[in-house]
Amino acid sequence: MSTSIPLPGLETITAAEPPQRRGPSAEELLAGLNDPQRAAVVHEGAPLLVVAGAGSGKTRVLTRRIAWLISERRAHPGSILAITFTNKAAAEMKERVEDLVGKRARIMWVSTFHSACVRILRKEVTTLDFGGVGFKSNFSIYDAADQKRLMTLVCNDLDLDPRRYQPGALLHWVSNQKNELRDPEDATKDARNHLEETYAAAYTTYQRRLREANALDFDDLIMFTVHLFQQFPEVRETYRRRFRHVLVDEYQDTNHAQYALIHQLCADAISDGGPMVDPEVERVEPAELMVVGDADQSIYAFRGANIRNILDFEQDFPNATSILLEQNYRSTQTILTAANSVIGHNKGRKEKRLWSDAGDGDRIVGYVADDEHDEARFVSGEIDKLTDEGRFRPGDVAVFYRTNAQSRVFEEVFIRLGMPYKVVGGVRFYERREIRDALAYLRLLVNPADQVSLRRILNTPKRGIGDRAVACVNALAERDRITFWEALRRAEDAPGLATRSLTQIQGFVALVEELQSMVDGGERPDVVLETTLARSGYLTALEESDDPQDETRLENLAELVAVAREFADDPVAGPSADPADVDAGTVAPGLGDFLERVALVADADQIPDDDPEDQGVVTLMTLHTAKGLEFPVVFLTGLEDGVFPHSRALGDQTELEEERRLAYVGVTRARERLFISRAVVRSAWGAPSHNPGSRFLDELPVDLVDWRRTEAAQTRWSRPDLSGGQHYGEPTAAGRRNFSAAAVRADAAARSKPSREIPSLDPGDRVLHDSFGLGTVVALEGAGDKAVASIDFGSEGVKRLLLRYAPVEKL
Repeated sequence: MSTSIPLPGLETITAAEPPQRRGPSAEELLAGLNDPQRAAVVHEGAPLLVVAGAGSGKTRVLTRRIAWLISERRAHPGSILAITFTNKAAAEMKERVEDLVGKRARIMWVSTFHSACVRILRKEVTTLDFGGVGFKSNFSIYDAADQKRLMTLVCNDLDLDPRRYQPGALLHWVSNQKNELRDPEDATKDARNHLEETYAAAYTTYQRRLREANALDFDDLIMFTVHLFQQFPEVRETYRRRFRHVLVDEYQDTNHAQYALIHQLCADAISDGGPMVDPEVERVEPAELMVVGDADQSIYAFRGANIRNILDFEQDFPNATSILLEQNYRSTQTILTAANSVIGHNKGRKEKRLWSDAGDGDRIVGYVADDEHDEARFVSGEIDKLTDEGRFRPGDVAVFYRTNAQSRVFEEVFIRLGMPYKVVGGVRFYERREIRDALAYLRLLVNPADQVSLRRILNTPKRGIGDRAVACVNALAERDRITFWEALRRAEDAPGLATRSLTQIQGFVALVEELQSMVDGGERPDVVLETTLARSGYLTALEESDDPQDETRLENLAELVAVAREFADDPVAGPSADPADVDAGTVAPGLGDFLERVALVADADQIPDDDPEDQGVVTLMTLHTAKGLEFPVVFLTGLEDGVFPHSRALGDQTELEEERRLAYVGVTRARERLFISRAVVRSAWGAPSHNPGSRFLDELPVDLVDWRRTEAAQTRWSRPDLSGGQHYGEPTAAGRRNFSAAAVRADAAARSKPSREIPSLDPGDRVLHDSFGLGTVVALEGAGDKAVASIDFGSEGVKRLLLRYAPVEKL
């Protein structure tokens, strides 16, 4: 007898009567796989950990396993949940599975953690209660810029000194709390000093303002879903009943909240050891779990990723099976041997050695430059040689660096030489002002309580609603305890509001209500967007502007309309609508779905694949951005202690091991050719900094590197002292002739600056900088006039400051 399982938004799945097998045969699904890959595809029962080395074909294993579940084990596609870390990866995985088993794959849930949680919360968020004030299902999703605007309002509410309490630093702290599943009450209870009490107060006010705006930030999406499952076992069991097969890619990059979410669905006990199943709720056996990842590629600790999640998998699931994928299908053996050698210096890792049958390939090329300008000239010269030979195109080449600031010199040299390039990680499409303005209009139409979006476009384009009018309306909202939008609709009651401002506000309210009627009537997102841009006067303001950049802004808005049109034409585009309903034609993708698609786009989704226009340009990017990509030719630059590995990691073994994993990722992005380089002197804060070669260079096998130039060939320059400080000495006459003029000028500028009292600092001290605000000392080098401090300024990042000149005050 069959057992019917009612699932939210999905036609009934019949457990005892699975769909008939269609599609490829077992032999076809396993064709071309090596033995460990085959074992992973056909595994049944116990939780499975697939340790997938770089380039070992993990995506192929994941897609073949999903197809195997559907075709051979006759699992219902709607019972499969596959988690990836980017929407692009999710789309690729779904497309591959659909190619194997047909359109029935469309009703799988293949998405990022955030997208999956949005789907769940759209259905269930009203269940959560926050002191009688909850969320509606049409909540907005705030991105980083929205969060910063909201936290700025919070700082104003609490009258916080913006120099000591920067919104970016507060948001970083709040994000860490949410990733650890700690709500404002937990943070307040555990505050140990005045600083933490202030941060907890900001967290409390920030969450209250989010509730008032009916908005969630990215960290809320996962934290609220975990709390939902913990507080309401019957809801959790509904989704455990639905998802019988859970697959997680890039498991080494999961944070605590993501880890807890997976455990709620797939384990018998949650992370704190408490029971997962309420005695009054019918128990459902956990889903079959498969996680894929590589601890050697865990490089996102700064985002909260916890490498212990993958290293301790077999402790979390004592009956787990592990499969090791070591055969690499990407790189030459020379590149893999170098990668194995470097990562082998990390402790506490699962031992594996990548290998390839592609042959040894070319040796690695190394170069020691005079300074960063010389390094950039070397890189450009080698790229010219490679492309002139006809073996590679500019689009085959990537230049990696540790920090974004290092791209400047490469850009200057490339521009001077006429070498085409693109920088990945600049101002992205959805971060441009005109795009954010247009999306703010659309978000207001879906969620009128969204005060951040409303304030952004209230006077954009200018319509005579100034700061004084906003203050009057805000006073009405606070007096009557209503939302800002409701106060605008009752603006005639606002104390002190000028008649002209009232007229303009009433006109704006009428416009928004007219556009909202289109949304309520189910109009397509692209039609709503075009109408909004025209009726609001936004397009007219740009067309009549004398600013030459406004022509580009018009082009960008036209592209946004095209994106919305493409979305509306795609029957399975909506991330919050259940794919089964959309595929059946019962739900059309709406404006809310389109806004989610935009909000959930990750950084890596911005990187185009095989765009013909990009084949003629060299790619510049940070090592963190390079994760998941590959290039025929890679230049790994800035290999100096203090640059890469970063200065903040030099005194911390845990951070140093993460830097080494980052080096491993960089090396394994190369398919055929790898170039490594460093500079003897690099400008830092207006002064030449002489850093020793990266310790990672010493970890490379000597016989694998062809050093085109070594430090012995450099112009004489003073060496770092034994205490780890830096000498900025006088170059010899020969040095002045041969050494970089920029380095000599920087040295002279440094010596001409007036001295200041050098603060006595220790790691952990709190300091205040005139420009960067509040920071924490993370490392110190040298002494006296040569003392250098690495200071973490939160959203501003870690700065390496020469204390003799830095405007730093110890708190």
